Amino acid sequence: MNARRFDITAEEIGVVVARFYADIRHHPVLGPVFARHVTDWSEHESRIMSFWRNAILREQGYDGNPMFVHKEAGDIRAEMFPIWLDLFDKVLAANLTIDQARNWSALAHRIGKGLSYGLAQAGDPPNLRR
Repeated sequence: MNARRFDITAEEIGVVVARFYADIRHHPVLGPVFARHVTDWSEHESRIMSFWRNAILREQGYDGNPMFVHKEAGDIRAEMFPIWLDLFDKVLAANLTIDQARNWSALAHRIGKGLSYGLAQAGDPPNLRR
């Protein structure tokens, strides 16, 4: 049995993802980065919804590699993740219950920390890596 991480529906995940990316498009720092890489917003949002449904609801269907995608973009930096997470937390708080927002935020921060760390390591000159 694949128990979900916390009480939330696929529809609520969809609302958060759609509202987050609506905000991203207008964000002065993140918007231009996303605009360089996302050519089909509907497809991107669908893929991210699948990612979160997999991570939270334990639904199968997401087959991506977020670390690889973020590294391959070439212009995503570790210092962007606190900005991303701040915006994401605001969307969570505005659209979910306190418990849902807290639980999803904690998961997003763990994932963001891992991606940020991986990108920071990838950006270090080879002689500084340990």
